[in-house]
Amino acid sequence: MSGTIDGAERQDEAAEPAASGCTFCGLLADDEFRFVARREAAVAFAPRGGLLAPGHTLVIPRAHSIGVLDATPPDLQAAMLLVQEVGAAMVDRLDAGGIVVLNASGAAAGQSVAHLHFHVVPCWSDDEATFWPADRSSHHIEGAHDRLTEQLAPGSNDAAGARGTGQGEAS
Repeated sequence: MSGTIDGAERQDEAAEPAASGCTFCGLLADDEFRFVARREAAVAFAPRGGLLAPGHTLVIPRAHSIGVLDATPPDLQAAMLLVQEVGAAMVDRLDAGGIVVLNASGAAAGQSVAHLHFHVVPCWSDDEATFWPADRSSHHIEGAHDRLTEQLAPGSNDAAGARGTGQGEAS
């Protein structure tokens, strides 16, 4: 096991889906489940709950991680490449004018299933639906982007090493 986010440990790729208790890992083991696309390191499928739009699709990496912050770069890349592929199919086959890609990583962000996933939602210009968040945070952090720039600058104290630690609370 490696890495944590909000105290949850990342499962090894070889972890038994039943042992992890993860809903999406369970789907990966279900031979009867219908996937929209299966790739070596990621899959796409229709959500079991309500659809935000016709063709609304979830994309997940096969390897278990909680969210963006603890996913390995190869798993994140595989998921994003499939997001791009699904989005292109939505434009080609559903005549969508564009897509919205949604992700929540961590309980505080509203993540409902503790397995990295992206919602790919097709959009049409004549549709009155909007999927862009309307709410705004009540937090005020002076110099927030300056702090991020400092952390992410080349040569900083290993910006990638801080991934998934949950550290760095604003004062």
